[in-house]
Amino acid sequence: MSKTTKILVVDDEPKIRRIVEQSLRKDAYRVVHACDGMEALQKLETEHPDLLVLDLMMPEMDGFEVCKAMRNRGDNTPVIILTAKDELEDKAFGFNLGVDDYVTKPFSPSELALRVKAVLRRVSGEELAPRLKEGTFDDGRLYINSKTREVRLNGEDVYLTAKEFDLLWVLANNPGVVYSRDQLLDMVWGNEYFGDAGTVTVLIRRIREKIEKDPANPTYLRTVWGIGYKFESVSI
Repeated sequence: MSKTTKILVVDDEPKIRRIVEQSLRKDAYRVVHACDGMEALQKLETEHPDLLVLDLMMPEMDGFEVCKAMRNRGDNTPVIILTAKDELEDKAFGFNLGVDDYVTKPFSPSELALRVKAVLRRVSGEELAPRLKEGTFDDGRLYINSKTREVRLNGEDVYLTAKEFDLLWVLANNPGVVYSRDQLLDMVWGNEYFGDAGTVTVLIRRIREKIEKDPANPTYLRTVWGIGYKFESVSI
């Protein structure tokens, strides 16, 4: 990983910021800080970090509000949430906002460092390279380019998070093949991710909202009941 990789750490507790910084500096990351949500949004514009480690429970503006504000302005910087909450509902809500991963407090600094590396690999495309061919999909309506990580719908740019793109390309790269949620979890998130397969369901729903004419009746990302999901090309 490049020594110039910059991580923005956002937490209202100075002790947590120090612990996270010490852990990340061991891997030669450059670390910048913010103590609240508003400062985090400002630092995103001035520092342009490669990844955000974001505390969930902060006064005035919590981590979910920060993530929502980021995504609404088209900022797809990957986000790892630090949280004392471990309920699936909270995680599902976060994934709907574009959160990339979660680390539950109290956390191991070593585990956080591993998750940072894993997310950065996914963003760069390194993790998917051995499994997938580079290429494009283009049916005249939906365009996907795995090398440039561009997605366009009817000529308009579609903004996907790193994991949303990876999940879409896994399926589009293998049209008609049915994958279970566990298979997709392993292919997209890898062995270093310890999440629930429900994460895949959340991301599928989020992608459908961005590329389907009618997300409730999808034509590209089809559900195969009792098994999983598949990608189908649409003739126009």
